[in-house]
Amino acid sequence: MARTGRPGLSGEQKRELWIRWKQGQSLSDIGRALGKHAASVFGVVAAKGGIAPAAKTRSQAALTMEEREDISRGLVAGLSLRRIAAQLGRAPSTVSREVRRNEGRACYRAAGADKRAWARATWPKLCLLAVNKPLQALVAEKLQAQWSPQQVSGWLKAEHASNGAMRVSHETIYKSLFIQARGVLKKELVRTLRSRRLMRRAKTATTEGQPRGQIVGAVSIRERPAEVADRAVPGHWEGDLISGAKNSHVATLVERQSRFVMLVQVGGKDSDTVVDALISQIHRLPEGLMASLTWDRGTELAHHARLTVATDVAVYFCDPRSPWQRGSNENTNGLLRQYFPKGTDLSAHSQADLDVVALKLNTRPRKTLGFRTPGATLARAVAATG
Repeated sequence: MARTGRPGLSGEQKRELWIRWKQGQSLSDIGRALGKHAASVFGVVAAKGGIAPAAKTRSQAALTMEEREDISRGLVAGLSLRRIAAQLGRAPSTVSREVRRNEGRACYRAAGADKRAWARATWPKLCLLAVNKPLQALVAEKLQAQWSPQQVSGWLKAEHASNGAMRVSHETIYKSLFIQARGVLKKELVRTLRSRRLMRRAKTATTEGQPRGQIVGAVSIRERPAEVADRAVPGHWEGDLISGAKNSHVATLVERQSRFVMLVQVGGKDSDTVVDALISQIHRLPEGLMASLTWDRGTELAHHARLTVATDVAVYFCDPRSPWQRGSNENTNGLLRQYFPKGTDLSAHSQADLDVVALKLNTRPRKTLGFRTPGATLARAVAATG
């Protein structure tokens, strides 16, 4: 089946993205400037915790491309490594190590050696907290006590004034928390920060004039591509929660083109629980079958950014008090009341029970589909795009 997701960003686009992010532009503004969906922008930014990666630079002590070409020519001419090193003004050990790590005298090539050197330079470097376990444990302990990174750093500087090994800057702590690749401090510690942000933001950042309600980083339904709005291709879904007695809930997902329904058991209405359940359900789908999800303004999807990062599904939010913008989902929720009348304890129904109800809806002919069933309609659409 053909993938319906979004293409990635080029290196140049990523450079512009970080410039605009540091200027305080919103995800939506950056996406429009790059011609990309805001969720694609978020994926890049979130992976680095909102901290722009340092530009690649070559150490002044490193061999240059020109020097590598001189080494290559010297080897072809049969010169000794010591002679080549003398001509370059380098230590013989430097030239010897360069040739040895790049396939030896017989196979040394300057271009390949230079490319490998750049690759080694981009390997992730262990940060201070990764190599200093006692310091890592102490920082984690203070964060767990709800100290801010600035307070931790300042206290360490005062408490260990004579021991530089037990001091760390607040920026290093932030990076260890926010940058996924580091994995030094547990992600749960981010929740101890007063802001509880998932990533760092420029001081000039603002949400003024952005239609985002209470959901941080929400992308408006008005920014959905035309192919989503006109149901031109499969893979775009609407979602919501239906509620029952004893604070019970079920997530409902409807594919816009075919009206195919999925019901997802959720253990609560909090965002972590709902997002975890949706991620698990989406991962069971064939790759690319869900490219976008349109939701209402409920805070149960406040952590939509985590869903996007985990599944590559773009999430859009309806305008406040506009359920008609998810018409297929609203209609389906009405049909579901035939099986789950208001006041029903939804927690009494297992995922297997929900799957049975979804199957009944998906095999029921629908007038809007020319009396074809949602299941058959989706299968035909998938086959046409495969």
